[in-house]
Amino acid sequence: MRGMEALLDDQVEAMCQALADRTRRDIVRRVMVEELSVSELAASYEMSIAGVQKHVAVLERAGIVSKQRVGRAQIAHVEMAAIRTVRSLLGELEDLWRARVARIDDLLADEEAAER
Repeated sequence: MRGMEALLDDQVEAMCQALADRTRRDIVRRVMVEELSVSELAASYEMSIAGVQKHVAVLERAGIVSKQRVGRAQIAHVEMAAIRTVRSLLGELEDLWRARVARIDDLLADEEAAER
């Protein structure tokens, strides 16, 4: 059985892959402001409703967006817990890289001091 960490890694991987596409990032931004139907989303893109549905399906599989049927419309809304997960991951990566850059700066400063 796979561990919880591996499952979380898979979830984060799916989220990152889903958000790697410009159209999907735009869909997330728009749906964060206002819940929209797939057809309302499609009106803003030069692609078919089916094309937008595929983008929304990728976001849905990644857990970033969910849909709710209201009458005949499928209304998309953002799962904020998923957005917080991505933000947390990016924050951890930023902290890691800032620490590495700070260490390089310290090493260069030490080297410069030793040369004097």
